[in-house]
Formats: sequence, C-alpha cells, structure tokens
Amino acid sequence: MQNKNKTVVRFMDLLNLFLNHMKLNINEMVQLSGIPKTSVHRMIGSLEEMGFLHKDKDGRYSLGLLFLQFGNLVAERLDIRHIALEGMQKLRDEIGEAVHLVLRDGNESIYIEKLDTDHPVRLFTKIGKKAPLYAGASSRIILAFMPEQEREAYLKEVELKPVASGTIISKEELSASLALSRQTGYSFSRSELENYTAELSAPLFDHSGQIIAALSIAGLEVHFGEEQLPNLIQKVTSAAHEISRKLGYIGQG
Repeated sequence: MQNKNKTVVRFMDLLNLFLNHMKLNINEMVQLSGIPKTSVHRMIGSLEEMGFLHKDKDGRYSLGLLFLQFGNLVAERLDIRHIALEGMQKLRDEIGEAVHLVLRDGNESIYIEKLDTDHPVRLFTKIGKKAPLYAGASSRIILAFMPEQEREAYLKEVELKPVASGTIISKEELSASLALSRQTGYSFSRSELENYTAELSAPLFDHSGQIIAALSIAGLEVHFGEEQLPNLIQKVTSAAHEISRKLGYIGQG
C-alpha cells in the first residue's frame, strides 16, 4: 500500500466515482473526491485527452469509449467465460431463468456473465455487478468453498450489513449456512440482494479442486417454491459439475 504512486491513486479515485455515477461535472467530482479543484481540473483534462473520460455539451463527464474496449478485451480473455457459456445456455433454456457466472473479487463477488430470459419482469443484475461474499447464493457458495483459513479470517473480520430484507446478518446463521452448503454442494437464498427474488448456486472447481467461480440461476421468488426446488437443484449442480469437468476437475459430482 505504501508503494502506491499518489498521482495514480488520485486518478483512480476520480475514475472510481463513475462506478456509481453516470455523469458528473467538475464541482461534483471535487465534492465527492475531496481532491482540490485545481488538481481535479488538471487530471480531468488528461483523462479526457487520453480517452478515459468524455465531456458532453453541458460540461458533464462520463466514462469514455476506451473503457468499452478494455472491458470487451477482459471479457474475451476470461477463459472460464468461454468454457462455461455452452453449459449456461443449456441450463437457461431448460429452466427458463436467468443464469449467472460469478467470480470472487477480494471480499466481494462479481458477475462476469449473465444469460437473461424473456420474462416480462427481470432481475436487476448485470455484468460487473458486485456483492459482499456473505450475501446471496452465488457469493456464499464461493465463501463456503474458500480455503478454511481464508474463510475463518473473513468471518472474523466482516461486518454483516443488510442488503435486502432476507440478508443474513447473524454470524452464527451464516456459519451454519456455509457448513450446509459444503455438505450439500449448493447454496440457496431468498431476498438477500434484491427483495422478492431467489438465487440457487453451485460451485465450479478447477483441475486442482479449488473453487474458481459460481454458477447460479436467479429469478422471482415465486418461481423457486418447495415443489420446484429439487429439480432446480439437480439441474444447477449437474450443469456446474459438467463445467467443472471441462475446467479439468476430476472429483466426484
């Protein structure tokens, strides 16, 4: 941390503002970042010139098309995305619910692929969306199968905060849920990231047996009733095992 270049950190502080704001003017950037206006003005000029930011006719800035190019390259170069896609498409067509591919990103999970449905009411999930590792089935299955020492260190330090009405905020309940997921091979959540929705997830393992991603289906909670769950669990865990096989995993399903 001490070796970080302060100028680069400031540039990133400005760019990170656009993760939660579509457009900002210079005064708004100054207020949100706490960086002096003269410095913001200088850095914004450089970022615009290099193509990282675009200024509209009203003087408001948004992320430049250069990020789209970088984003597409990152997505294309994620081998797991290509390997999983066929299985994800098959699963989506079989069950008619949105299918997600989720990776760990530090103490969060990040959606790197989504196959949507033609339902008139859809989930507000998109590629690039993040969630804390304790909330939602896909996040929690990653947490469940993380190396024990890492998992215990995370559980010791994390502060559980509600994201939606069903988010687990008890460490005892969370630990029990993680143990159950390791035993059954899947995780299920209701209204943890978005009210009235449900998610069912299974782990993806690589050739060494380490979890590297999560496969999940998600939709309106009414589509995940007790009668539907056994079939959905079988479909998701089977699809996850087939994808894991393609990733070199030779363990049992």
